[in-house]
Amino acid sequence: MLRIVIVEDEKHGRETLKNLLLEFCKNVEIVGMAGSVEEAVEVITREKPDVVFMDIELQTGTGFEVLDRLKGFGFEVIFTTAFEQYAIKAIKFSSIDYLLKPIDLDELQQAVEKARLRKGEDAYKRQLEILLANIQPEGPKNRNICLATAEGIEFVKLQDIEYCEANGSYTNFHFRDGKKIIVSKHLKEYENLLEEYFFMRVHNSFLINMHEVKKYVKSDGGYILMNSGALVSISPKKKDEFLLKMKSIH
Repeated sequence: MLRIVIVEDEKHGRETLKNLLLEFCKNVEIVGMAGSVEEAVEVITREKPDVVFMDIELQTGTGFEVLDRLKGFGFEVIFTTAFEQYAIKAIKFSSIDYLLKPIDLDELQQAVEKARLRKGEDAYKRQLEILLANIQPEGPKNRNICLATAEGIEFVKLQDIEYCEANGSYTNFHFRDGKKIIVSKHLKEYENLLEEYFFMRVHNSFLINMHEVKKYVKSDGGYILMNSGALVSISPKKKDEFLLKMKSIH
């Protein structure tokens, strides 16, 4: 039985989610509900649930404040929000589940089953720690990202990524030390996540760390030489933007 706490500041929202969980998700028990940061901390501490459905925006604060005030993480978190706001980027960095309101039933069932399978994993605690670090306005100097692979979760520093390469519906991450990780997400998703951290999509197949560029070579239609010696194609229409960004870095 999966013991669940719902944190949502609107009573109607709490009741709706409770009813969806009880009617459409197997072996779940709602052990508590809360509408504020204070109530959430109290209920979660008392009930020690397996899963917390956490609204990001509460009238008295945020779901992140609730997590910040709890000692350790012995539970899974599934965030809920009505908005595609800045916080979603931090959540995606941590490979943690979130649901957009109005909540899609299939997505709800999938999130519950994933939480059931992942219950008690130490890696998940690390994901939450990275989320709380990344959500700060300035964020950590050496920002981390969690990459979900077939084997589990890899925790990597952005500065260690040299470039990302499209591989159908997968993305190959290439690192400065020669390591490679394959992730089952499209390159476009990582383009959206990383573009503000000096990563640039220079070609349909390549997203590069601009700090890892050794030089731009004009011959043969133009290509980029990375610090590792890797050669990366550049689209002609991206050349001017690339050169402009390189000037801003150096």
